[in-house]
Amino acid sequence: MRSVLGLCLIFLANQVQGYTVLVITALPFRSLNILGASVVSHLLNAGHEVTYITTSPLKEKPKKNYREIDVSANTEIFKGEEMIDIACLMDNKVEMNHIFDLQNITIANALMTFENEDVKKLIQNTNESFDVVIADYIDTEVYAAFSALYGCPLIWLSSLRTNWQTLRLIDEPTNPAYTVSSISMNYPPLNFKQRIEELWAQWKWQIVKRLYIVSQEEKIYDNHFVPFIRKRGIKPPNYEDLIYNASLVLANDHHSLGNLPKTPQNFKQVGGFHISSVVKPLDKVLQNIMDSSKDGVVYFSMGSAWQSKDIPEHIVNELLKVFGNLKQTVIWKFEKNLNDLPKNVHIVQWAPQTSILAHPNCLLFISHGGLLSSTEAIHFGVPIIGIPIFYDQFVNIQKAVISGYGIQVKLNYELPKSLEKALGEMLSDKKYREKAKQLSLIFHDRPVSPGAELVHWVEHVVKTRGALHLRSPALHVPFYQKLYLDLLAAIAMTLLMIKLVIEKTLSSFYKKTLKRKED
Repeated sequence: MRSVLGLCLIFLANQVQGYTVLVITALPFRSLNILGASVVSHLLNAGHEVTYITTSPLKEKPKKNYREIDVSANTEIFKGEEMIDIACLMDNKVEMNHIFDLQNITIANALMTFENEDVKKLIQNTNESFDVVIADYIDTEVYAAFSALYGCPLIWLSSLRTNWQTLRLIDEPTNPAYTVSSISMNYPPLNFKQRIEELWAQWKWQIVKRLYIVSQEEKIYDNHFVPFIRKRGIKPPNYEDLIYNASLVLANDHHSLGNLPKTPQNFKQVGGFHISSVVKPLDKVLQNIMDSSKDGVVYFSMGSAWQSKDIPEHIVNELLKVFGNLKQTVIWKFEKNLNDLPKNVHIVQWAPQTSILAHPNCLLFISHGGLLSSTEAIHFGVPIIGIPIFYDQFVNIQKAVISGYGIQVKLNYELPKSLEKALGEMLSDKKYREKAKQLSLIFHDRPVSPGAELVHWVEHVVKTRGALHLRSPALHVPFYQKLYLDLLAAIAMTLLMIKLVIEKTLSSFYKKTLKRKED
């Protein structure tokens, strides 16, 4: 019996092939690093060896098959108080979604990553090799250089909702008449004015990218990667070719979160892969609060980048009055202690968000509308009141509103009044909760879990040496052929030739006629 079991184990061991994977989430945003850490966890559990470049080192380091490169010094780029001060945002002192600022920040962050001593060693060591590179994509494609360095496939990890900026890397930009950008405040269906705004946004983004950004990225590629690619005896690919050579996009999105634009077959929706299948138990205090809340619980969190403690004091006091008038219990993630709280309001400086949302007494979620929070709300079937601040949060909340499980409230000095109205509507109308539960059913109705699907596609890319069979033919068609400019030119030339022939024939006929008359 033991010999049979031993043979089975040997057979299984031979069937499981561990791959070496480089995972990169170098922007110092907590949500991105949660996704990155989840990718790492799924790959390690599947038996693969992972090197992880991150600004958020794992607290509990895996004991085997794991190497970590700490680039947390990148947080220095984001030290500006205005980036995270809600009070400044309420006073309209900061333009959060400016295209130049966003792209410059991501390039500066990439440059700082490549100048990290441990990353330099990784790049310069000719003995290093990987089977696949997985890099988070936000506004810069320069991390694609790692795939050229190691001669391996590239997979983009999209931490945002499906948008044309990401789709253009594996297909072609979708029509702005029905697809918005990653930082848009609009959401389809678009009216006439919004369609003009989205068309201009797409043109402007691509003009800035082509004329200003790509040259900076190419310079970084030439300085930090090309010499070491040559050192490996490999001819460095052109940067333009490199950035469009991805095998897949793993998207943190799902059709239950709102209608998606058309996507190519190498765009894989694995939204929710960061959510553990096992919900951690609440501590005794929170468990008792939620269990004893017969009228339900309202959970309020503005995430990690923007904190409730930065809300002006008089607005906080007005919000406490609004919450105090509710019969429901309110759990508010607030980063400092508050005095004279209403009896039904409980402050926590750190909140186990998924455990709170998973509790059956959680009625609604007041959130900034980050994609992870929005996904978790659908996962647990909890409607959302969104107070969007930055980047994709506006689109996320608009999707929730149009899908029927969300209400949007603006971040301004009318916040207490607006929030009171939204709370009254959502708590009195069961349609929001019913819609959230319906979408949660759709979200969970998959053939496999999102984590298992993520691992499958990573392994598939390696096994098939880049999954060339999944790639869109649109990438290999020049723009003039896509627009049929060559056909238009051929038609124009044909018409011109016909015109010239007709003119010459008529001219010849006229001359002959005139000559006969003269004779």
